[in-house]
Amino acid sequence: MSDKNNKILKPGWRRVKFGDVVRLSKARSQDPLADGIERYVGLEHLEPGDLRIRSWGSVADGVTFTSVFQPGQVLFGKRRAYQRKVAVADFSGVCSGDIYVLETKDAQVLLPELLPFICQTDAFFDHAVGTSAGSLSPRTNWTSLADFEFVLPSMGAQKSILSVLTGYSELDDTYSSASRCALDLLGSHANAIFSNRKYDLVTFDKVLTRQPQSGLYKAQEFLGRGTKIVNMGELFGFDTITSSLDMKRMELTQEEVHKYQLTPDDLLFGRRSIVLEGAGKCSMIGALQEPVIFESSILRVTVNPEIVLPQFIFEWLRSPKGTQQITRIRSFTTVAGIAGSDLKRIVVPVMPIKEQLAISDELSSMRASVGALSQRQTANRALKKTILEEVLGGCDVH
Repeated sequence: MSDKNNKILKPGWRRVKFGDVVRLSKARSQDPLADGIERYVGLEHLEPGDLRIRSWGSVADGVTFTSVFQPGQVLFGKRRAYQRKVAVADFSGVCSGDIYVLETKDAQVLLPELLPFICQTDAFFDHAVGTSAGSLSPRTNWTSLADFEFVLPSMGAQKSILSVLTGYSELDDTYSSASRCALDLLGSHANAIFSNRKYDLVTFDKVLTRQPQSGLYKAQEFLGRGTKIVNMGELFGFDTITSSLDMKRMELTQEEVHKYQLTPDDLLFGRRSIVLEGAGKCSMIGALQEPVIFESSILRVTVNPEIVLPQFIFEWLRSPKGTQQITRIRSFTTVAGIAGSDLKRIVVPVMPIKEQLAISDELSSMRASVGALSQRQTANRALKKTILEEVLGGCDVH
């Protein structure tokens, strides 16, 4: 048997539309608190790539959300679908209007447990992004999502696929829990270090040889060739950024290269971000084997190594005390952001270089262990994604 795209389908497999096997829940509560609902979920509570809901808000604190969800239902972020936010509820609550609550129509046709994995496929996200409208906050709609076509495996194959994918998801959950514990330990240790030592606090601008500088903005037509450029993706993904990373390239003039070229030990900060935690996120520049510049959503500073070590300042800014400094200068309108003028006014510690070096080495060693866990989780997610794309595309499960 073959589908309309001439793909050979195995016996019992067929091509269906998403809306034929999945329904959009329309359950509502006009007074969640009176209805005994305690938790609410917004887009900010959903993490890309993570099917678990690990944080939520309290309805008692006040909320205008009315969409009700129940355990087992799938929550899909319809706003900015490129963020790839999908989760399975394991408690009841209400959610933002920018979240669709989905469920299968018939468990004998599509296993409810398989639905979130279908929503995680590249094809589904590509369809959601491609059917989104709006410039600053693009949203897809149910009519368009319902029209998405995919290959539905036979029930026996669904059970086999689910068994494999569940194993990878459980391992992912283990890595997530281990990483959170390791980060908590790192944060507690850093907090203890900076709480039990004597040091002077000075404003950031007092230790800089280069004050906060915004990166380059240039039209899309110049992308695809030339010099590597650090974008928010690299800033989010890596604590240390080197020229060996796979980055976009941009055609530049010599003057632009000279003005925006990064140097090892520069510190980069997210200047503006569509997610709150991206504003002020800090990364450090490592080894550079070729010129690399940075884009306009990023701020660059250079510290004076005779006063403070770059790694020491990085560890301070990632510690609970340093994070508090960044949190105070964040603003949020349509996007989250920090201003260079505010960044200059945060306070940073100054102590003897020998002590800075010892603290930097200790904390960076712990951070490397957290990074190793993250790398294993990334590898596990890559394997899961490969299987997900293959089996839901009509290929055999091995």
